[in-house]
Amino acid sequence: MIDISERAQAHFQRLVAQQGEDGLGIRLRVVDAGTPAAQCELEFCAAGELTGDEWTIECEGFNLYVDGESMRWLDPATIDYEMTPTGSQLNIRAPRIKGEAPGEGAGLVERVRYVLESEIAPQIASHGGRISLVEVTAEGVVVLRFGGGCHGCGMVDVTLKNGVEKTLRERIPEVTEVRDVTDHETGEKPYFERKAG
Repeated sequence: MIDISERAQAHFQRLVAQQGEDGLGIRLRVVDAGTPAAQCELEFCAAGELTGDEWTIECEGFNLYVDGESMRWLDPATIDYEMTPTGSQLNIRAPRIKGEAPGEGAGLVERVRYVLESEIAPQIASHGGRISLVEVTAEGVVVLRFGGGCHGCGMVDVTLKNGVEKTLRERIPEVTEVRDVTDHETGEKPYFERKAG
């Protein structure tokens, strides 16, 4: 169930009214559902743009159309328009949107992938880097490849040992080692330049 506060409804009603188009509503959908990158997307939507699989929530002065595929990620969810010391903002809280941590019976690869995507990748992305899982061996060795700002970065060894490997081994005891198979000599825009020689 999606709970939309009166403040949020009033905010949406103002936005719809500003568009000056009769019958205009708001469409809500989730992109990258079930992943750490999941987020909600809102857009104006005329009745003729509906695909027919939307859930319609009738609000004061407009309709909120929720994408059918997104609904399972948004149950439950709350939408509020909150006043803060620096202004106001629309907040959508949907606890299930990013998926759930693998359960007890999950395999090693699934658990490694979850920690990489939910904890490690966002930190690396803050430096313009990317990280991808190549394989997990039977001995518990996690093999990774770096991209973006981490490709050719002079600090990648520190990131690998003190960040990635430390986090993976703390969260998943079966991980014995983490290896990087990236050819760092070919990096074009590293976050930190490598020292020559």
